[in-house]
Amino acid sequence: MSRGPDVATMLERALIAQARNAGCPVTIIESDWTRWASATFNGARHNIVVAAPPSQALDAWLAALPEAEFSLRGHLVADATVAKCHRTTDQVTATIEMLTVEDR
Repeated sequence: MSRGPDVATMLERALIAQARNAGCPVTIIESDWTRWASATFNGARHNIVVAAPPSQALDAWLAALPEAEFSLRGHLVADATVAKCHRTTDQVTATIEMLTVEDR
């Protein structure tokens, strides 16, 4: 019996949906995560690299990402940061670092 997608998959899907809704479809070109824990929380650190054509909509989406709300079953996004952004004339590649915690 399947328990559904893991938090990394849910987060990737949420990022893709948010970008599409903001008018700047992105492609995830790299994604990695590691388990994380503190004295009171369990979760994961995520590094996700997205690519998209340059646009004002993309710039606005990336700027708003740290304050964005995510709906992830059983998890909360505690932190989101655009760590790096590389631009060429035809592509923007952004590295997004996120921290999710279990919501139990």
